[in-house]
Amino acid sequence: MSYFPAFLKFDNKKILIVGGGYIAFEKLDHLLDFTQEITVIAPELSQQMKDGIAANNLTLHRRVYHKGDISDYDIIIIAVDDIALQAEIFDESKQYRCLVNAVDSVDYCDFIFPSYMKRDDLTIAISTSGASPAMAKHLRRYLEKMIPESISEFLQEMKQLRRTLPKGKERMQMLDQKAQKYIESWKQ
Repeated sequence: MSYFPAFLKFDNKKILIVGGGYIAFEKLDHLLDFTQEITVIAPELSQQMKDGIAANNLTLHRRVYHKGDISDYDIIIIAVDDIALQAEIFDESKQYRCLVNAVDSVDYCDFIFPSYMKRDDLTIAISTSGASPAMAKHLRRYLEKMIPESISEFLQEMKQLRRTLPKGKERMQMLDQKAQKYIESWKQ
C-alpha cells in the first residue's frame, strides 16, 4: 500500500525520538527543519546527537525506553535496531493514538520520512513508498539542481501579493501567470 502525502503542522505537537545513534541523528536533523519540540530517550548517544541536542536545547532522558514513555507525545520516532522494542512501542502507540515511525521497519510505521528539500517556504517531498529510498534521494538531488536559489525571494513576493490583493478570480489568474512565467524563466 502506498502512503498518503501530507504536510503536518508541528505547532503544539510533541515529538519523541527513541534512540541516540546515527539514524536517530538523521531523523533529528530533518525534524529540526520544522520544530524544536523534540525529546530524546537513549542510554547512549552519538557525538552528533549530543551536539544536536545541546545546540537546540532539547530535552534528553539518558536511559532505556520504559512502557508509557510515549503517553504524552503526538509523534514517535523509533530509531533503534531492537525489532522487539519497535514492535512493543508500535503496539503501545495504539493506546495513545500517536503516530509512529520505526526506522527501516515499515511494519511498525504509521508514516515514513520522505526525501525532501526545503528552501524557506518551499518544501518538496518525494516518496517511493519504501520501494527505493535511493531513487527518492537521487530525484530530490536532481530537483535541487533545477530549482534556483531565487525561489525564496519569489515566494516571499507571492506571499505578499496574496496578502494584499483582494481575493477572486483575477488575483488567482494573475498569480498563476506569474508563477508560470517564473518557472519558464528557468529554461533560459
